[in-house]
Amino acid sequence: MKKDFLSLKDLTAAEMRELIASAEAIKADPGEYSEALKGKALAMIFEKPSLRTRVTFDVGIHQLGGFSVYLSPAEINLGKRESVYDVAKNLDRMVQAIMIRTFNHESVEKMAEYARIPIINGLTDFSHPCQGMADYMTILEIKKRFHGLKICYVGDGNNVAHSLMYRAALLGIHIAVATPVGYEPDSLVTQWTQENAAKAGGRLEVLREPMLAAADADVVYTDVWTSMGQEAEAAERKRIFHPYQVNEALFDHAKSDAIFMHCLPAHRGDEVTDGVIDSPRSVVFQQAENRLHAQKAILLALMRD
Repeated sequence: MKKDFLSLKDLTAAEMRELIASAEAIKADPGEYSEALKGKALAMIFEKPSLRTRVTFDVGIHQLGGFSVYLSPAEINLGKRESVYDVAKNLDRMVQAIMIRTFNHESVEKMAEYARIPIINGLTDFSHPCQGMADYMTILEIKKRFHGLKICYVGDGNNVAHSLMYRAALLGIHIAVATPVGYEPDSLVTQWTQENAAKAGGRLEVLREPMLAAADADVVYTDVWTSMGQEAEAAERKRIFHPYQVNEALFDHAKSDAIFMHCLPAHRGDEVTDGVIDSPRSVVFQQAENRLHAQKAILLALMRD
């Protein structure tokens, strides 16, 4: 594995499986790893607020024997109060790794370029690889395989969609992404996924019709229609994305044992109905828990001597 964890595109299929196996082992016996990172410090830079990212990284590094330092936007104001270069050069003399949750993906890439210590992408507007790790861990727990599955992603072709696509391409998964016109995944992600999916026996479809995307799916996944930083577009997005709501009618097009997934937070009544997210086939809280275990595996892989 590389020094940094910036995108699921950077992992081979074997590396992905190794990380998931590590996360499963940690989940099964967390006490076995309670001193694995004893005395090591993780700096957590938050330009965007979060419940799951904050708690899972904070709790995760502590449960591995290390500790965290939380850095809010007011304390750094990345690129304004202090440059990315200066932050990287300061922190790599003080801590053993940096987790950064920010807007611009280039900031994470620059941090990795300048710092000598591991950089973990906790989320950017382009990519959400830690969420993707938890997602695929959850899918494997429930479905017991990857190859031959179909994932339906409905909604905005955003950072979560990108991370799902990157992994599906290398795991032999058929992923169908349904978005309104103008909200498709990044064209470079689509191209890369199409090229690599064929090699691994997978398939990518980018569609307009959500019911078609959901047909015979093993997994139905959605995300919020308006992400942080897009609040001014909320009313317009709600109008455009309304036909892409994951409701009971859409979910019925998937397989009878299909699961529903959402990275949370969810805007109930918008992208998903209560009837779907609260159904017995919803695994959203299992996903959320698996953020803890998957991120502990990432921390171990990058920070362990």
